[in-house]
Amino acid sequence: MSDPVKAFLQNSGLQQPAFAVNSRYAGLETGEWTRADGLPVRYVKRRFIPQPENFTTLQEHRVEENDRLDNIAAKYFFDPELYWRLCDANGAMNPSDLTEENGRPLRITLPEGIPEPAEEL
Repeated sequence: MSDPVKAFLQNSGLQQPAFAVNSRYAGLETGEWTRADGLPVRYVKRRFIPQPENFTTLQEHRVEENDRLDNIAAKYFFDPELYWRLCDANGAMNPSDLTEENGRPLRITLPEGIPEPAEEL
């Protein structure tokens, strides 16, 4: 059985996104380079790691022994593939750096650019 959404997109002429909406690469531009033999190679243009201060902290998680980022992401974001949001919010290029030290506080944040909800009057 084929995916009806894929079939619709293919038949409608609409372009499918290169990455899933929960990917750190969603929305990034792609480029194309042509090898010497004429074969085109598609690539994702550079993604810059955002500044941690651009995120609104909701709470903290203290790293415990055997913690894994995918499990932490599943706990707070209900999606283990969003582990990269923990990396961005905590300024980590190497994901394993975040869970090396027991007791380290990890910021659990809203996505970049989403402000803290306004207090009700």
